[in-house]
Amino acid sequence: MLAELAFSASDLAQVRFAVSPMWEIAPSFRLLTSAAAHPIHRAWADQVRPRLVAAGLDRGWLAELIPPTGGYVPDFLNPAPAGPAPTPTAEWDAILASSADRVRQDLDHLARHQGHLGPRLRTLRADPQNRLAKVTEEIETYWGLALAPYWARIQAVLDTDILHRARMIAEHGAGRLFNDLHTSVSWDDNGLQLAGRKQPLTRNTAGAGLLLIPSAFAGPGLRTRTAPPDPPQLAYPARGVGSLWKTRPAPRADALAAVLGRSRTLLLIELETPASTTQLAHRTGLSPAGVSQYLTALRNAGLVSAHRAGRSVLYARTTTAETLLQTASD
Repeated sequence: MLAELAFSASDLAQVRFAVSPMWEIAPSFRLLTSAAAHPIHRAWADQVRPRLVAAGLDRGWLAELIPPTGGYVPDFLNPAPAGPAPTPTAEWDAILASSADRVRQDLDHLARHQGHLGPRLRTLRADPQNRLAKVTEEIETYWGLALAPYWARIQAVLDTDILHRARMIAEHGAGRLFNDLHTSVSWDDNGLQLAGRKQPLTRNTAGAGLLLIPSAFAGPGLRTRTAPPDPPQLAYPARGVGSLWKTRPAPRADALAAVLGRSRTLLLIELETPASTTQLAHRTGLSPAGVSQYLTALRNAGLVSAHRAGRSVLYARTTTAETLLQTASD
């Protein structure tokens, strides 16, 4: 089926981009709970899946809300981002603010797709106001162990995609942007055509404007959300995802060590993948106490971030650190 979303001049003026943490939650969780290995995200999944199972998240709220075999994900999990890069906390607050009617409507839709609701979702449908807090608590736990330690790298890919497409609009116009977005999307006269969509898409059911969301985990297809009065949301595969987990060129350690010190530089290089204090001590030969001291200094300098994953704390390089190491390797 070919769906066409009409655009007025006002709609076109309200087209915008956003990087959304919540739009990465469902597809990344689905990838982890599916039996199939992913050619791009396999290294990430191999690191994260044991943490997911250890935390019991494969048997919790998200496991009932996000079927591993694909299909509908409740719309209240993807509130329209209020700005270009909302924080995870802002998006969780928006989920908590979902109306009871919205939650029940989405769960009824999910039940039609799956044939039933699981035991947790039945309690959520009965008491959305109180149970949504449990859902967001689990989302926060999942974010901390699966996405937050890698977010600097993921966000860099998403930001680069948006910059590329913004330049395309500036040089060639919005029509070129839409025609280049995905093979199932095309611009024709005053409308956006989406091939393969099962349901019609009209302004009465979709709201004004359009919100474009690049995604690292969306897979080859498109994901949409239409819940007026919010603008329709279209999540598409970001450019450059294929290189997301590739090992970066080794920086010139001597040059960095002259500024940061040998041990701090060694730790930054080792944080190519997020790791705990114990893991870093084992890899580098530094004492756990020394690693902890150096990580504190790096964190205070904005080069390292800390993220709780169960009983452990994972340390990860920040965007600033990634830029510093990239500069040192050029």
